[in-house]
Amino acid sequence: MDDNQKNIFNDSIETCSNDPLTGFFRDGCCNTDINDLGEHLVCCLMSKEFLTFSKEVGNDLSTPVPEFNFPGLKEGDKWCLCAQRWIEAYDNHCAPNVFLLSTNVKTLKIIPLETLKPFAIDLG
Repeated sequence: MDDNQKNIFNDSIETCSNDPLTGFFRDGCCNTDINDLGEHLVCCLMSKEFLTFSKEVGNDLSTPVPEFNFPGLKEGDKWCLCAQRWIEAYDNHCAPNVFLLSTNVKTLKIIPLETLKPFAIDLG
């Protein structure tokens, strides 16, 4: 992993969540490298609507999976979401809100900043 991970503003990436512990590396941040084939880049605030949608399309994020140390997510949790899943939710009108300061700059290769900005909840 590159130790110089950046957020979408090209600043040091901020922690997304330590409870539940998120990120491809389970380091609390939306850090990535070439092994992260799912591109877990977007720090999101989970909503009931999104969690229901995700389960309906085959990615159940609500149910705990203890053997993978996955607690299951609930409304209000922060989580590093795969960029393509965010786009899929966006296309289906249920994209979760995002924390741009904790979202990896590599997201911008997949999702335009102008698409993300209306969902940002950490800009003053």
